[in-house]
Amino acid sequence: MTDKAAIGILSAEQIRASLAAGQIVIDRPLDVDQVQPASLDLRLGTVAYRVRASFLPGPNVLVKDRLAELTLHEIDLTGGSVLETGCVYIVPLLEGLALPADVQASANPKSSTGRLDIFTRVITDRAQSFDTIPAGYQGPLYLEVSPRTFPIVARTGSRLSQIRFRRGDTRLSDTDLAALNAREPLVDGAFRASGGLLLSIDLEGSNGIIGYRAKRHTGVVDVDRRAACDVLDYWEPIPVRGKAELILDPDQFYILVSREAVHVPPDYAAEMVAFDPLVGEFRVHYAGFFDPGFGHQAAGGAGSRAVLEVRSHEVPFILEHGQTVGRLVYERMSERPAKLYGSDLGSNYQAQGLKLSKHFR
Repeated sequence: MTDKAAIGILSAEQIRASLAAGQIVIDRPLDVDQVQPASLDLRLGTVAYRVRASFLPGPNVLVKDRLAELTLHEIDLTGGSVLETGCVYIVPLLEGLALPADVQASANPKSSTGRLDIFTRVITDRAQSFDTIPAGYQGPLYLEVSPRTFPIVARTGSRLSQIRFRRGDTRLSDTDLAALNAREPLVDGAFRASGGLLLSIDLEGSNGIIGYRAKRHTGVVDVDRRAACDVLDYWEPIPVRGKAELILDPDQFYILVSREAVHVPPDYAAEMVAFDPLVGEFRVHYAGFFDPGFGHQAAGGAGSRAVLEVRSHEVPFILEHGQTVGRLVYERMSERPAKLYGSDLGSNYQAQGLKLSKHFR
C-alpha cells in the first residue's frame, strides 16, 4: 500500500510493506505465519465483551461507545477462556488500520473458523456494514464472534478471521473469467459462470461418505490446538446410500464438498459467495477466501475441492447431487505473491477433498 502499484488484491509482500509504513497498526509483532499470499490473519486481543445482541455502530458512532451500552460482562482472554454457543462476543483485535485513500479492505472467517461453525464478522467504527472497511479508514478493528455449534476455547492471539486489501475494481467479469479459463482451466468439469464460477454439490461421495453432520452438546474445541479432538465425538459421518441427495434439517450444520475441483492461478485470488437465495433457504460457505495457488498443480494442489459449510434455515431442504450451490468470484492480484498457497507454505487444505478442520483427528 506504500506504492502506486497496479489495481488488484495486495500480495503478502505489499502487506508487509504496508506494515512498515504504519498503514497496519499492531499492538505486538506479527506471528511468523500471519501474512498469507493475499491476506492477513487477524488476532484476538486481550478481552472479549459478551453483549446482548449483535450491532452495527452506524455512521457517527464508535464501537466502544456501543459496547458501553450493550456489554453484559467482560472476559479475560489472556489465559484462554470458553466462548459459549448461542452467545455474541465483541473482541478488540490486535491489528488496526490507517489505510491510504485508494485502498479498501474486506474480511472473512478463516477456513478453520468456518468449518467449526464459528460465526465471525469484522466491525469498524462508524460502520454501516460488516466485514467491509472503506478506503482511507483509520481506527481500530473489532471482531464479532458467535460459536454456533461447538463451544470454543480462544485466547489473545487466536486467529479466527482474515483481511484482504484491494486497490480499484479487482473483480473479473464472466467474460474475463471465460477468457482466463481458456488459458488456465479453473475447474475440472464444465465451465459455468454467472457472476462468478458456478460450483455444485457432490452427494455421490467417496470412501463411503458424502459429508458430516455436526453433533450438539459436545465438549469444547480449542481453536489453537491441532488434531486434539476425536472426529466421532463431534461429527456424525453421513453415509452414501440410495439416491444421491440429502435432506438438510433446519439449523443443523453440515460439512459437504463441491463436485468440481477448482484452481486459483497465481495471479488471481478468489472468494466464495452465496449463489442465489431464491434457489433455497440455505447458506453455503461461511469462510470464503481462496488464495493464489489453491488447486494449482505446481503448488501441490491438483484436484482441490471446495469444502462447503452448509446450514438450512426455517424448513427442511433437499439437496441433490450436482445442484448449484455457490459462486467462486475471481479477482486480480496487484502482483504475484512470492509464495503460493499450498506446498510453498505447508497450507492445511491444499489438494483437499471432503475434509474437516485441522482440529480433528
